[in-house]
Amino acid sequence: MGRQSTPYRRIRVRPVSDALGAEILDVDLSQDLSDEVFAEIHRAHLEFSVIVFRDQQLSPLRQKAFSARFGTLMAHAIERFRHAEHPEVMVMTNLKDAAQRSVGASRAGFEWHSDQSYKPAPALGSMLYGIECPPVGANTEIANMYAAYEALPADRKALIENRYGVHDYAWAWETYYKDRPPLTDAEKAKLPPVLHPLVRVHPETGRKALYLSEGMTRCIEGMPEEEGRALVQELNDFATQPRFVYSHEWRAGDLVFWDNRCLLHRATPSDPQYRRVMQRTMVQDDSLVRRLAAVSA
Repeated sequence: MGRQSTPYRRIRVRPVSDALGAEILDVDLSQDLSDEVFAEIHRAHLEFSVIVFRDQQLSPLRQKAFSARFGTLMAHAIERFRHAEHPEVMVMTNLKDAAQRSVGASRAGFEWHSDQSYKPAPALGSMLYGIECPPVGANTEIANMYAAYEALPADRKALIENRYGVHDYAWAWETYYKDRPPLTDAEKAKLPPVLHPLVRVHPETGRKALYLSEGMTRCIEGMPEEEGRALVQELNDFATQPRFVYSHEWRAGDLVFWDNRCLLHRATPSDPQYRRVMQRTMVQDDSLVRRLAAVSA
């Protein structure tokens, strides 16, 4: 993973797997952090791509405050999944109201994906906070797309260089979420397909990573639909081999922050008899937003 040589002086960092990820120890996110401590947390996020904080006690406000240290917050595109008082917070739960309606996203993200890749400026990173977690199941699996790109055979690297994937939210909804009410015409109009390079250069580390997913990349621009979809699936399957994956086993009080620019992730099922309540915030890639604004100006 290209460990940095500079030691951490204000936080303790413990790797959680050979593939990626580290636990940040002895940091209380319910308190304000100094700029020096935050700078080391930011460096750990870039170095390990996913960071884990255990035993946190976070209100939605405190989660938003910590998330906003990394950039502007993004609300989920579908309003029905947003926290009633904090729209930047997405509620992910299997709980239902008195009318047996879901009070959040109940079956979300079982396919490999990168959050908000269906937008022109996808999310920089996502923070998921566990409030109530099933005792078994419901892991979050996270795949290292730096390592996957680096391990690709040379012919596959040449094939995908300068090609673009078609990221299509409406297609993903209709393909994978048949148990949900269909998107409205207004929701579809807000989410047209977008193009992103299959090989993305990380804006802060400068490293190349694969950028595609079975769950959101419908096909590849300039290729016949079925051929492009088959290549997306091939690359997705290659990138999500166990050697590239960290599986996070949730405990109540965990906050996990992953870098969407160089990772894929997916949820795993759990027994519905157990309550599951999570809150997610997403951080906008402000540098990409500024570049897009400059191009369109």
